[in-house]
Amino acid sequence: MNLPAVTFSDDQAAAFDAVADMLRDAGVNLDDSLLLPPQGKDQGTMAVLGKAGSGKTLLLAHLYHALEQAGVDVVSGDYEGRKRKDRRTLAILAPTNKAASVLRLRGVPATTIHRILYTPVYDPEYERLAEWLAGEGEQPEIEGLTEQALARAAAFYANNKSIPGALAAAGLRGSDFISGWKRRDEPLDIGFVDEASMLDARQFDDLREIFPTLLLFGDPAQLAPVNQSGSMVFDGLAKNRKLELSRVHRQHADNPILDLAHALADPELTFEAFERMIEAAAAKDDRVQWGQRVEVDLMARSPVLVWRNATRIRLINAFRKVHGAPEDALLEGEPLICDGIELPLKHRKKRLDLEARGLIKGAQVIYLGAGRKPGFSRLHVMGAEQPQVNAASIVQIEKPDEEEPFIPYAARMGATFLHGAACTIHKAQGSQWDTVQVFAPDLYAAARAGRVEAGQPLWKRLAYVAITRAQNRLIWVVRNRLSKPSEPLGVSDLRAPAAELKLEMEEEFDGL
Repeated sequence: MNLPAVTFSDDQAAAFDAVADMLRDAGVNLDDSLLLPPQGKDQGTMAVLGKAGSGKTLLLAHLYHALEQAGVDVVSGDYEGRKRKDRRTLAILAPTNKAASVLRLRGVPATTIHRILYTPVYDPEYERLAEWLAGEGEQPEIEGLTEQALARAAAFYANNKSIPGALAAAGLRGSDFISGWKRRDEPLDIGFVDEASMLDARQFDDLREIFPTLLLFGDPAQLAPVNQSGSMVFDGLAKNRKLELSRVHRQHADNPILDLAHALADPELTFEAFERMIEAAAAKDDRVQWGQRVEVDLMARSPVLVWRNATRIRLINAFRKVHGAPEDALLEGEPLICDGIELPLKHRKKRLDLEARGLIKGAQVIYLGAGRKPGFSRLHVMGAEQPQVNAASIVQIEKPDEEEPFIPYAARMGATFLHGAACTIHKAQGSQWDTVQVFAPDLYAAARAGRVEAGQPLWKRLAYVAITRAQNRLIWVVRNRLSKPSEPLGVSDLRAPAAELKLEMEEEFDGL
């Protein structure tokens, strides 16, 4: 095979060989690109585990390229291709849109777990177009679609294996061709799941039911799901089914953020000593900063990470106050976090349409403005391939020392949102931002409380997750102060400003 040149560490090479053995037993031989028809035999689950910087993503990407060159088809959630008895498929999944988008930016065609659990029903024109892009059919003739538009779609797909992206290049949207949604009944083949530390037991059982061959990629140092009592789904796997990556890969070896993250493994390290390490790192490397206040400008696109809910609520209200946000309305550019969709069972299709567009629980969105109907909001879903949606919304602004939240917008039913200028470290798992602000007084409170999770002080697990959300810059905020904004909130940095957004979803909610 002609795979991209890559130099593995010893533990990465051993993990690659172990996964290749599992795939060979499942009928996919990476050595000679020999594919046997799926036998329906359960090959079980294997996990690749390692801390930040150990090379999990590099290994996942290389395994994807190896399977692709061997002839295994990728199932993206947008299009699955024709079903054949001898066809072998791979789905690369992540728990959230943001986590999936991190992989897509690295050339790995990831989708959310939700998009695999539910499959779209397409009209025939979409299927002909998708088959042609995937190399499985002749170039279609579609009314209103020119040769130039088809050429743009083909050129896009050649470099980015995304059907929605190719359609966008041709001036179309995948949602234009979806006539409905259905719960997946038939199993798939091979599944890769990134950020597996976020999976709960129910999701894990669903995935094992769908994928006879399942490979998890996870970080055992992160926080377990809140309903898992400190354990992660891969903890119960047999020792020979867990592959450990212990070495920090060379491209991350000089990263001060990762140095701090790995220092937390020292059982003798106290919170005070850890803060001295941060202060020393900040003195010699601008990728780490010792912050005397929360920078309000950053909060519009990356939330301040906190432990306590009360801290989160206070920071959100301070953010709105310094921006002059009115009590009864949102400003364009305010960040929100989806807290679920409240629709009755009879509106199941509407729920699935919104979830397919990225409005799943935990999704980060930016408010673009009010819709044409009362209670509707125009939204930009961060990390989604088709980010602009318009939906009936219930927006809750929590107030300090008040049990009931203030609700500036409320349709009778629809997508529910919390404000996103600050969020808990638990909810931040699976996401990454260029710059991350960590509110250190909260972690000090966790250290003083003396709480332990899975045998490790809770403050260390919180600190590890929080600082590894930073891609390039970490700001360790040590004082309860907030800067003034340097400019008003806006949406000019997003792909489609509010004025250009089409309100295609409004008709879907008539009568709600």
